[in-house]
Amino acid sequence: MFATMESLALLDLSDELSAMILESEERHNYIAKKQALQNIETQSKIKAFAKIKEQFEEVERFGRYHPDYKEVTRKTRHLKRELDMDASIAAFRQAEMDFQSLLDEISFMLASAVSSHIKVPTGNPFFEQKSACSSGCGSGGGCGCSA
Repeated sequence: MFATMESLALLDLSDELSAMILESEERHNYIAKKQALQNIETQSKIKAFAKIKEQFEEVERFGRYHPDYKEVTRKTRHLKRELDMDASIAAFRQAEMDFQSLLDEISFMLASAVSSHIKVPTGNPFFEQKSACSSGCGSGGGCGCSA
């Protein structure tokens, strides 16, 4: 592949974009919340849940016929609830979702700059994308439009 001035300019712009992402408020918040997970109380909850999760996977193989099924299932739900209620974990999950939303928006903008037919897998069912019908396919049914 030959390097042209246009491809070099695109590489420079992509480097600028990645630097902007790395310096974004969302990324800094994500890193800070990830480091906050290292406190002793949160780590002990994570380790306890990982241990009971291994037991649950073993018990789940046999289902309700395993002698410890009810007890292990109850403990798993209890420890999962403790994890969900932990302030550090909740803050980390929110920061993670905010950063992922930023990356999804950037992916969508890049894809739509190339073509309106490029699908962007965001993993978020509530992520708003432009309708494919706005591209002029009409509502003949060929593109899945229901307009």
